[in-house]
Amino acid sequence: MKRRGEKIVVVTAYDAPTARIEAEAGVDVILVGDSVGVNILGYSHEREVTLADMAHHIAAVRRGAPDMYIIGDLPYATYDTPEQALASSRVLRDAGADCVKFEGAQADVVAALTAAGFDVCCHLGLESQHQEVKRRQGRTAEAARKLYADALALDAAGQKFLVLELVPQELAGRITRAVKAATIGIGAGPETDGQVLVVNDLAGITARDFKHNRRYGAVAAALREAVGLYAKDVRAGAFPAPEHAFHMADEEREAFERLIRQGA
Repeated sequence: MKRRGEKIVVVTAYDAPTARIEAEAGVDVILVGDSVGVNILGYSHEREVTLADMAHHIAAVRRGAPDMYIIGDLPYATYDTPEQALASSRVLRDAGADCVKFEGAQADVVAALTAAGFDVCCHLGLESQHQEVKRRQGRTAEAARKLYADALALDAAGQKFLVLELVPQELAGRITRAVKAATIGIGAGPETDGQVLVVNDLAGITARDFKHNRRYGAVAAALREAVGLYAKDVRAGAFPAPEHAFHMADEEREAFERLIRQGA
């Protein structure tokens, strides 16, 4: 798709129903990100996500989208060395991931994983697991040069994808043209090979607005309204209505009543 100039559509999913819907909608790749922590599990930070958490949600997404290409995040402190990264990646692969992703410029980890047969997605720019303050990256010439050099080193090591998060459009475009890997942007402008958004953000589940996001739905509002209407009907005795109930056959009901009377 990169060679043909076709844009790659990536979106996160964390459960089987969402994955099924995304596959039906025609996305190209599903990312099971460590964003599951703050978006689904109620954690305060991505660092709290465990390898077991990731394997659990990757398996759910795989069940919902059996034919989809799935990228799974290696969580914080599970890829500090090539050996640790290999062990962790095997867990995610066993759960159903086609590709493993991690943050930072660790070319030695990329080389070890690719040598072992793993597809690897790297991640530069904002690194939520490692940076305390979530802000734009690569704003100065020197910072941009460092990210550019890191991208080239990761590409030489064999990365298949490269996520560029919250970096200037000009830098993202320059990196995209320089690397063989498909670049996937989030808050990186339109010049990357593809785009990724968190499904909760684009669907209108997340309350907070982000500059890099566009809301394509109002799922939270729709769900809130639906649950509110249900609660109102239950309290008013309007649900369940006659059409929602089941009845015993007359002869079985009569036999049941006789048994009750005999037992009494």
